[in-house]
Amino acid sequence: MTYAITHRTFYEYAAPVSVSQHVARLTPRLTPLQRCDAFALEIAPVPTLRRTRTDYFGNELCLFSIQEVHRRLEITTRSRVTVKPSEPAAAASSIAWEEAAKMFRDPVSPAVVEPYQFVFDSPQVRASVELADYARESFGDETPLLVGARDLTRRIFADFKFDPKATTVATPLEEVWEKRRGVCQDFAHLGIACLRSLGLPARYVSGYLRTRPPEGKPRMVGADASHAWFRVFCPGIGWMGFDPTNNCEPAEEHIIVAYGRDFGDVSPVAGILTGGGEHEVQVSVDVAEI
Repeated sequence: MTYAITHRTFYEYAAPVSVSQHVARLTPRLTPLQRCDAFALEIAPVPTLRRTRTDYFGNELCLFSIQEVHRRLEITTRSRVTVKPSEPAAAASSIAWEEAAKMFRDPVSPAVVEPYQFVFDSPQVRASVELADYARESFGDETPLLVGARDLTRRIFADFKFDPKATTVATPLEEVWEKRRGVCQDFAHLGIACLRSLGLPARYVSGYLRTRPPEGKPRMVGADASHAWFRVFCPGIGWMGFDPTNNCEPAEEHIIVAYGRDFGDVSPVAGILTGGGEHEVQVSVDVAEI
């Protein structure tokens, strides 16, 4: 499938901003199943300085500085992305999770050094005994790794309620665990924390999800969503994705933008500024099949 994606972010400041520095991670990634055919990033006011580079995880960054007084910042991206269909992994034939976990204990083979970095705690995701116990309900003795990951995804979907008012981007995972509520970011973090608590490498994925209107209703422009899910590394197969918000494995309707240890590594827009006071943010995403 090929999609036209428009992502708009609006910042309204209560007081004038004299100078601001930002980084945007909004360019869809190139993967074996996804290519970005076109990409444009518009910023208003026009930045005084602007450059691009690739970060440690291979995500494309746009760094820019606005050095004029402003009370509004608009960031708009327009992308054309093609996503190829994929065959579901043969989960039952994947390696037993205990065997996979052994591969990520010292000494670690050079063949798995890249995923090894995703075994450790990160600023927003910390392993715990409690989360390991929760995960083990899906990962019994000699359970194939991908079978366990599928069941963990199903259980997070069943046990936690999607509630956009329950959390913010700063809500710690411990609070999500206690409230049993959150959004896609929280559920991705939870899945990652459960897997890392078992010694398995897992990483955060940010992107877009093409949504469909209710039957008989027109498609609403701008009603699609920024989204998040997780990937677990399965030796012999590679990185495999799971979406606990929707209890599915990402396919043609999931568009990948960035990878990282947690949300902090892939925040779509971040920055620092002088002035501004309180501010409001509005985000609109439109994913249209073409």
